[in-house]
Amino acid sequence: MDIKEKLKKIVSALDSKKAENIEVLGITNLTVLADYFVIANGTSTTHTKTLADEVEYQLSQTGTEPARKEGHNGSNWIVLDYSDIIVHVFYKETREFYQLERLWADGEHVDISDMLS
Repeated sequence: MDIKEKLKKIVSALDSKKAENIEVLGITNLTVLADYFVIANGTSTTHTKTLADEVEYQLSQTGTEPARKEGHNGSNWIVLDYSDIIVHVFYKETREFYQLERLWADGEHVDISDMLS
């Protein structure tokens, strides 16, 4: 699966479980961490965990597992690291506090309208 297919699968999985404010930032030219950040939030810690679980499930169906994952215990901020794509799933207030979009404002905002249902 190429990176664009993986990105679409991640965004679709988040959208299918009603994630709020899904954003994709291209960060290839800014860091060696990854090529993209996918940022979304849920409305509760349960919703946040459900969103991350759905992304992980959908990608595991294609044989893709995260290299690392963090935050499943608290469910305020869950990170799934797929090496080329890092998925950040936040609880709404936690996202507002950390404002990753502001920190990575130099990243390229990717149009995901064709990835949403």
